[in-house]
This record gives sequence, structure tokens and C-alpha cells, in this order.
Amino acid sequence: MSRRGETGRTSESPADGSPDGRGRELGEGGRPAVGRRGFLRVAAAGAGAALAGATPRGASGTPPALASKGSQKASPAIRSGQRPDFAVVGAGAFGAWTALHLQQAGAQVALLDQYGPANSRATSGGETRGVRTGYGGRAHGLLWTRWAKRAIEKWNAWDEEWQDMMLPRVFFTTSDLIMRDEWTDFMEETRANWDQVGVGYEVLDAEEVGRRWPVIDLSGITVALHEFDAGVVRARRAIESVAKVFRQAGGEVKTAHAAMGGRTGRSLDALQLRPEESFSAGAYVFALGPWYPKAFPELMGKRLRIPIGNVAYLRTPPGDNRYSYPNLPSYNFPGVTGWPALAPDNRGFRVRTGGRPPDDPDTSRRWLTPEDLERPLKFVKERFPGLAEAPVSETRSCHYEVSVTRNFFFDHHPDFDNVWLAGGGSAEGFKFGPVIGEYLAGRLLGAETDPELIKTFRLSDEEFEEG
Repeated sequence: MSRRGETGRTSESPADGSPDGRGRELGEGGRPAVGRRGFLRVAAAGAGAALAGATPRGASGTPPALASKGSQKASPAIRSGQRPDFAVVGAGAFGAWTALHLQQAGAQVALLDQYGPANSRATSGGETRGVRTGYGGRAHGLLWTRWAKRAIEKWNAWDEEWQDMMLPRVFFTTSDLIMRDEWTDFMEETRANWDQVGVGYEVLDAEEVGRRWPVIDLSGITVALHEFDAGVVRARRAIESVAKVFRQAGGEVKTAHAAMGGRTGRSLDALQLRPEESFSAGAYVFALGPWYPKAFPELMGKRLRIPIGNVAYLRTPPGDNRYSYPNLPSYNFPGVTGWPALAPDNRGFRVRTGGRPPDDPDTSRRWLTPEDLERPLKFVKERFPGLAEAPVSETRSCHYEVSVTRNFFFDHHPDFDNVWLAGGGSAEGFKFGPVIGEYLAGRLLGAETDPELIKTFRLSDEEFEEG
């Protein structure tokens, strides 16, 4: 039997004046906005407040101060000229989405990455990533639940917005099953967050799960949470699409290794590009993911951990669609997650288990050895016995960065007023990309945002202990 969440579904609309994705500035009801300055004031100020679940401020007609509320450091105003207003270093989920939102807001932006957007070494360069809202057991779980719900709305809106450009569909609503042998604190807190935010879900017992999806072996399972709107993103395709829209909006993409260049006081003057090129902008945003400890060893070496996650894709039996979208939801067992094969690529049935110790993200091994495969294949035999003899189609390993707080950070570099740091995805960051880009662009444009969010996303002084 099943029991549906009483809160049903809710929808958050983007702030008035948000761009329509093609460079047009729209106001309430899709009407043209009242000019660039007004758009920047309303869209940027409204973004931070909307994401915080608060009423947008700063819409009285007076442009916001260039310093974000709660910060003593000023953000640069948009200016014209030969050099870009912003240089964003790192074209993964955080960097690409931030660059796009800044460019659509009227700034001139350059997006730099040493291997290019959607490259195979990036955390965002894998084939698929899950998008779900279950974050019980985290100090920031309610915030992440709210943002993940909004991200799902934005992923769906992205596909609808850009389908006429022949961009590939990237988001697939699979729904998601959290299955456990008994109720846990994680499930209770997840459900409480869902009720507060308005996430659609139902509670299922093992009998009902087995009736709907008989391919799952439910031995020992007694309860499940079924989240309706969760889904899977074709990650590499998504970042390729964001980079394409960014270019069409007038943004510049450079494939180059970027390091800190000269400085004047508390301002970075330029980036140093290999081999001997200098690149200057008004302000700089670093979104480096696993490369942070290499780029900023003293600042980030002990603030982040860089584990490696392992993924295996299994070939589904010919003509058997029970393990493919839309006939099976994504799933969450203790320590193992995955989802059905997606038709556009048909990489196979995905299984994600624990990973490996940290390694250099430039040179690390990005495939699974027979020893690495032992755990995911054992899991499949136990929980999806119909795939027990399925051959492995391909494997993937990717680095991700875990912050000390297990939360994101969006903050100034402590030694520079025009350098920002964005990261701390903590194995969950990709799904939040559209929302993070919106929020961080608002911060960079000097919008008045919620002071509690600014405090929440400060770069922590805490460090991991050795070992």
C-alpha cells in the first residue's frame, strides 16, 4: 500500500525580470523589462531572496549597493571595454552556469578551462548525474532540499526552452526510490524537509514496491520513500549545451591553463595562461572542483578532500526494457545508488558504489579494474538478479571535492577583493548547477542577497585533520 505526502506539489516562479535564455530581458508575464539597469537590479536581487525562500528585496527603485549585505568587500560594477568584466576559471557545473547567468545579465564574460567544457576529466564530465532532493541528516539539508527542488524545475525548463535550437534533451524524470530495512533518521528528516518545501512523494511498503517494480530483490526491505519528480541528467551533454548557449549569448570560451598572475594591493591584475600569455578581467571567479588543492595548496590543501567515485554501466538484455527509462526509477540502497538505462545513449544500467582514495585529477586512472568491479557486480546480483550475467558496457571514475562543512562555499579569496571562490560540491554539486549559477551571478553583480546565505556559504576556517 502507499501513502502520499500531504503537501502535494508546489512551484517557485523565477524572479521578475529574469532573462529568457536568448539575451532578451523579460519582465512580469513575459513582457520586456524596463532596461538593463532595472533588469540587473530586479533579477539579481530577486534571485538570492527567492533561493533563500524569502521575499525579494531591493525592488523599490534604488539600485543595490555594490557590496553584498553582510560582506565588507565590494563587487565590481559592470563596465565596457576590451577586457571582460568577469573571467570564470573552470567550466564545470558551477563555472559554466555562473558564466552563462552573468553573460545573460549583461556582463561580458570569459570562461576558461584547461581541457574545455564537458571534458572527460571533469567532475561534470561523466555521462549521467542524478537529481533528487533527499538530504535528511545534514545540517543544511532543508536548504539543499529547497535548492534541489528548484533545480529540477530549472532542468525541465532548460529542455523546454532550448528544444527549438535542436539541443539534446538532458533531463529525464525517472522518480527515485529510497529503500531501507526500517525507518531511519535520514528518511524521517528527508520526509520532514519534503513536507516543508512541498516535494511530491509517497511512502511505500515492500509489497507495493515489488508489485510495481518486480525486477528489484527486496530481501530485508520493509519501507521506501518514492520521490515523484527526481530524475537523471545527461551530464556531459548538459555542460556542452550550457557552453553553446553561453557562446551564442556573446561569451568567450578559452581552453587554457590559468594561474594567478600579478597583483596590485588586494586586487589580482591578471591570470597567467600557459605558456606565457596574460589574461585580464575586472573580477575573477575560480570554480576548480578537484583542482583546488593543486591551484591553491596552502589555502585549500586541508579544506578539501578529493575522493574518486566509481560507476559501472551494465548492458541490459536485448528486447528487455524493464531496466530502462521510463520503466524503472532511480534507486537508493545503503551505500549504492543508480538508475535505469536512458534511451538516447543507452550506456546501460548504472551502478554507483564507493570509490578510491584521492589522486591527482590530471593523471589519475579513470576506469574500474576487476577488483573495483567486485562490489557493484555483487550488488547487482543481490538486488537486480535479472542482470546477474549482464556484461559491463563501460566504467567511469571521477574526482569530486568534499568541503570540511560538507556544504558549498561562495566567497572572496581571503587575500583578494576581486577574486571569488566557488566549490564544495561534495559529490552532489552537479544537480544544483542552474540554481548555483543564478545565485552566484547575483552575488557577483553586487545584489542584496540574504545575509544568512552569505554566512552559510563563507569559506570555512576549519581544516581536515591529517589522514
